[in-house]
Amino acid sequence: MKKWMRWQDWVAVAAGLYAAISTSWMTAAGASMPLMIVLGILLIAAGVWNLAVPHLTSMEGIQALVGALLFISPWVGAYAGQAGVAWTSWICGGIGVVVGLWALAPVMRQHQVPHTSH
Repeated sequence: MKKWMRWQDWVAVAAGLYAAISTSWMTAAGASMPLMIVLGILLIAAGVWNLAVPHLTSMEGIQALVGALLFISPWVGAYAGQAGVAWTSWICGGIGVVVGLWALAPVMRQHQVPHTSH
């Protein structure tokens, strides 16, 4: 895996960026603004980290975890009833989970040690 090449991490960065900046044109509800900004920035950071150091299994998992937190944030932050911001969190968070797990599989295969028979 080469640095700065995996499309999954670029998609995570884009999803995090959209979640963070969408608060500037959407109506805030509950804790939507701080949750979407913080979790969006964390998703961007995880994606950039994965792009810069593509062999870290733990960071792919963290990227998926941040996506999951963004996905559940409408319920935790009491804005699930506000369609615009809730759907943005669900979609961007779901994208973060999917691409994080998608990128995790090849990294895990790369780290597997072949078994030798004695």
